[in-house]
Amino acid sequence: MPIVVVDYDPGWPVAFERLRAVIWPVVAEIAQGIEHVGSTSVPGLAAKPIIDVSVVVGAASDVPLACERLATIGYVHQGNLGIDGREAFESPAGFPAHHLYVCHGDSPALANHLAVRDYLRAHPESSREYGEVKKQLAKQFPNDIDGYVDGKTGLLLRILQAAGLPDAQLENISRANRKAV
Repeated sequence: MPIVVVDYDPGWPVAFERLRAVIWPVVAEIAQGIEHVGSTSVPGLAAKPIIDVSVVVGAASDVPLACERLATIGYVHQGNLGIDGREAFESPAGFPAHHLYVCHGDSPALANHLAVRDYLRAHPESSREYGEVKKQLAKQFPNDIDGYVDGKTGLLLRILQAAGLPDAQLENISRANRKAV
């Protein structure tokens, strides 16, 4: 599947709310919330047109029950896909294009997603730079997700450092993003 990065679409928050309305009823008893993360959650940021959604549960011990509940509405658990503290799901047919994750509140993966989102929302100049880098990389690596991810990792790490993530977490993110290259 080719990598496509498009200009911000004001419909992305609407699509997130549609997804949230379907997901929340099945996880409400165990989840602390549902977060719109990733580039589509930052107004004005160019992104791949795929909504990233994180269901946040209180503890790692709540994750299996969340996985079971999500299966009742058609989500297929895919494991952590190499990212500790984040469980990924294949989406049911007929839903807006999205990635769904379950994370516990203390998950470094969740902290990463929230830090990037919140920093870019508060720093439009960094958001514009990140969007331009992503567009350029999508053209350079249209069929190479590893090259695309590796190409944006340096800027992403600078954003996370500016957002205050500790060095150990930055090293882990760097390793995960560059693992396949």
